[in-house]
Amino acid sequence: MEFPLGLVLSGGGSRGLAHVGLLRALHEEGIRPHCIAGTSAGALIGALHAAGHPPEAMLDFFAEVNPFRLKMFALRKPGFIDSAKIVAGMRRWFPDDDFAALGHRLFVTATDLDSAASEIFTSGPLILPLLASSSVPLVFTPTVIDGRRFVDGGIVNNFPVEPLLGLCDVLLGSYASPLSPVQPRGLASSVAVSQRALEIGMFHASRRKFHHVDWLLSPPELSRYTIFDTRRHGEIEEIGYQAARERIAGIRACLAAPRTG
Repeated sequence: MEFPLGLVLSGGGSRGLAHVGLLRALHEEGIRPHCIAGTSAGALIGALHAAGHPPEAMLDFFAEVNPFRLKMFALRKPGFIDSAKIVAGMRRWFPDDDFAALGHRLFVTATDLDSAASEIFTSGPLILPLLASSSVPLVFTPTVIDGRRFVDGGIVNNFPVEPLLGLCDVLLGSYASPLSPVQPRGLASSVAVSQRALEIGMFHASRRKFHHVDWLLSPPELSRYTIFDTRRHGEIEEIGYQAARERIAGIRACLAAPRTG
């Protein structure tokens, strides 16, 4: 084992702000993850942590780097929001634009459209892999890296625990896309049906890997929010924070008795 504590952060769009609440609770206890593997929103939040930004500032990042503005619309590209136009806004938060400049190890997953495989980025330029990891299909245009087209990492791997296996003494996981029953009226549109189908597939694929972490946070209340619930980021962060505070003793127990192999 090379690192005492590793953190796995799922995707989930706006619901991923629950990860910020978890980090806030950990910081209050003097607990700092040493390496993070993240997908989509989890990759962005993991990168902010690794770059030294405190949890209190992370909500500002999502408010400032807001892709849902008229000037971000795509022209003659497959998607409504042009991912390439988001790069400039991210440079203030990641001025060095390199994994090597981060204070902690970071693993970012994205989905290669051409090969249909999951890709893990851990070195080289940082911003484009982060955009690729969070480029939700249909909404955002694919992100091109070295001539390859990438979209949201959660499509193939929404709980990327694999890079951390055998690397950390203790693994904590945060899954921000809990699956809950829906009423028939909740599936009244094509978009709702498509999103539900995608979430079902991602949840079952992710659940098969939950046993790899020593502790898992997945507040069921998050199912009340949509992936683009941008006006309630504060509420979502607070849900993650309160859920983590309620179970902080379990985290400390894991840290006191790390795995041996």
